[in-house]
Amino acid sequence: MAGLELLSDQGYRVDGRRAGELRKIQARMGVFAQADGSAYIEQGNTKALAVVYGPHEIRGSRSRALPDRALVNCQYSSATFSTGERKRRPHGDRKSCEMGLQLRQTFEAAILTQLHPRSQIDIYVQVLQADGGTYAACVNAATLAVMDAGIPMRDFVCACSAGFVDGTALADLSHVEEAAGGPQLALALLPASGQIALLEMDARLHEDHLEQVLDAAAQAARDVHTLLDHVVRQHVREASILLGD
Repeated sequence: MAGLELLSDQGYRVDGRRAGELRKIQARMGVFAQADGSAYIEQGNTKALAVVYGPHEIRGSRSRALPDRALVNCQYSSATFSTGERKRRPHGDRKSCEMGLQLRQTFEAAILTQLHPRSQIDIYVQVLQADGGTYAACVNAATLAVMDAGIPMRDFVCACSAGFVDGTALADLSHVEEAAGGPQLALALLPASGQIALLEMDARLHEDHLEQVLDAAAQAARDVHTLLDHVVRQHVREASILLGD
């Protein structure tokens, strides 16, 4: 990550955060009444929307049905206005397919799919604005949407990114930090058990530094869990008031 000074001598990043500090997170659940579950999240300037349908009967060929568990279908797209780049195919391109696969792997590890055999769970995620940490924002939005749908999970699945600059691990990378081109790690964590649902590294990093970066991402994911747990509890309280409980 050369060029722009990403970490000052005083330990501050370009946007004023400390190394392990998260960007501001705001989220809400139940944003679409038509869906079984939905959620919207902002992590810094990255904004993502998740919608969940199911469990329901398998759509299309019945041969896709799994006799012992639910089929998890995840689709990712980004709005054409989500970045400064002009995109011809915001859905269905290689990056979207890879992100959809990552999301499916993540939620197959978190959802109790064995409780709904021969059924299908659809998770649709769209990025409305991309400013770093896209995968993490998608996972965190989808977690809230799955919970809003009442689908049983082993635990929250919380995600965060991390990088490495000047001997220091940085958590929750912004677009500026990602664009600088250093090693970047994406982690999806089940906080209660510490189980890793997904771990991806997109550049070389010396093994001596891996533990430091992984610890930074894991701590950030636990911090995300604290925030998401508050959002869920607030949503339940508001729903209880509406129902008159």
